[in-house]
Amino acid sequence: MAARNAFYAQSGGVTAVINTTACAVIETARNHPDQIAKVYAGRDGIIGALTEDLIDTSRESAQDIARLRYTPGGAFGSCRYKLKSLEQSRAQYERLIEVFKAHDIGYFFYNGGNDSMDTAWKVSQLSAGLGYPLTCIGIPKTVDNDLPITDCCPGFGSVAKYVAVSMREAGYDVASMSKTSTKVFVLEVMGRHAGWITAACGLAGESESEPPHILLFPEVPFDEERFLARVKECVERYDYCTIGVSEGLLNKEGRLMSETGTRDAFGHAQLGGVGQIIAQLVKDKLGYKYHWALADYLQRSARHIASRTDVEQAYAVGKAAVELAVSGQTAVMPTIVRLSDSPYRWEIGTAQLKDVANVEKKMPRDFITDDGFGITAKCRAYLAPLIEGEDYPPYRNGLPHYVRLKNAAVPKKLSGTFKV
Repeated sequence: MAARNAFYAQSGGVTAVINTTACAVIETARNHPDQIAKVYAGRDGIIGALTEDLIDTSRESAQDIARLRYTPGGAFGSCRYKLKSLEQSRAQYERLIEVFKAHDIGYFFYNGGNDSMDTAWKVSQLSAGLGYPLTCIGIPKTVDNDLPITDCCPGFGSVAKYVAVSMREAGYDVASMSKTSTKVFVLEVMGRHAGWITAACGLAGESESEPPHILLFPEVPFDEERFLARVKECVERYDYCTIGVSEGLLNKEGRLMSETGTRDAFGHAQLGGVGQIIAQLVKDKLGYKYHWALADYLQRSARHIASRTDVEQAYAVGKAAVELAVSGQTAVMPTIVRLSDSPYRWEIGTAQLKDVANVEKKMPRDFITDDGFGITAKCRAYLAPLIEGEDYPPYRNGLPHYVRLKNAAVPKKLSGTFKV
């Protein structure tokens, strides 16, 4: 059987290591020339497939593909674009198959989170229904760490390392100035529905007196009275208080405290500013001087401080995705299986896409202390190995030396345009 081409796309918010996975996919595919001819990437994610805007990765040197391992962002462009259900918009899925047919694409690798695994699952269903031979593999990626079945998600470990380091360093700063200046510091981190990144802030402190003193999770509705009492207690005891808060913090009524009223392309509420809300509340009710910071894109793009564990896992799932595909499996996603906490050992497993699609994994209640303001020893044992090790990028003139690919376009074969 003649080798066929593969299509790879990056989806949703990018991470410090999603390009590491891309590197693994392309390098592993190049090691299977009898089954995979070329790897085409979607320019700006799945939109590239719909608009037949494909990138020919075979035009890139082995050296530049290898440098993707150290480069943050999305090398081919990503997007927040959710395909509707097959019943709502069959035309979108049929367009994908039309483009795949035109370019003899027999492998579909979709690198993303919950919505992306749903898309990969639906494409596998449609291709089978249309009788078009297409191997569909989902590849896990999300800083939120909220995909089910897999022990952790590539991208999370590096964000966890960044926020833990930031919280520790900011804590030293605030402690040194608390006598005459700032008493309260608030760090807002990502996490729409799951508090994994907020929990990672908790790794910064190794005793009760060390930052962070308070963590605010999406899984625990915000109680203003209890929170203010804890802040006051910390300032009186330690002379300052540091707080980590998730962007997805809910009030007692179950509404997002920082919802702006707008929504992204996936239909998710746009969030931002809960850190400022919390900080201002402290000022208004307790009178303490404060500073607050929004980690925002910095936390997910900080390749210079990536976790070595995360980098190794990101590469491993990309490699496994191709190996699963060439072995004949489809509609599956490679997973990370934890074998032990200490020493930390893991291996690659496999999950069915239908079991992953649109399912969110939240923080277990026994990972959060009874008072709702911290992490338990069980949570620390889970998180600690994920931030271990350093994997610094090469530097030039004092700055990380990242790669920019040619991203040469594949000539179009279809007439007309497709509106997205």
